[in-house]
Amino acid sequence: MRLLLIRHAESVGNAEGRFQGRADYPLSDRGLRQARGLADRLAVDPPDALYASPLSRAYHTAEHIAEACRIAIEPLEAVMEYDFGHLSGMTWADIRAQHPELAAAQRSRSGEFPAWPGEEGRAAFQERVCTALWALEATHADQTVAVVNHGGPILVFCMSVLGLPYRRPLPFACDNASITVVEVRGGRGVLLSVNDTCHLDRL
Repeated sequence: MRLLLIRHAESVGNAEGRFQGRADYPLSDRGLRQARGLADRLAVDPPDALYASPLSRAYHTAEHIAEACRIAIEPLEAVMEYDFGHLSGMTWADIRAQHPELAAAQRSRSGEFPAWPGEEGRAAFQERVCTALWALEATHADQTVAVVNHGGPILVFCMSVLGLPYRRPLPFACDNASITVVEVRGGRGVLLSVNDTCHLDRL
């Protein structure tokens, strides 16, 4: 299975510098342009299946791909972004003002993630994302599968592919509307490309 892990296009929350998590935001004007550029690229070699997180920033990105590639979207709740609990939707300025101790923990060089009030839990997040993505091979073994989701799930799955512990610092970035490609065979993966945004160069 050729797995295309696609981060959603820029959302209003991204543009405003918000800690989004499960807070739901639509695509920004720039995000709409990114989604169209992404769709145009994928239409050249369409995937066989298309899945998407139900959060609107991911699902609306997937809608552009679905239209360009003439393919249906399958919602996949397990690839929703990490639930940051009470901090979801806050800006970093809000966090620094209201929770200075958490802001300091986030800036620290500790390998451990800060504990956010009401959060999902990192182990549970890793389990739900990786279980869902590895399982796609069972029904799409010889196909190309696109999954439109979020930066957190893409990073945690790639770390699983590489056999790295889910700790800080995270080894690479994942930009809006980027494509990361993993070849999956027999329950194991090879990371072929990371954070490909060449389709956005002219936007």
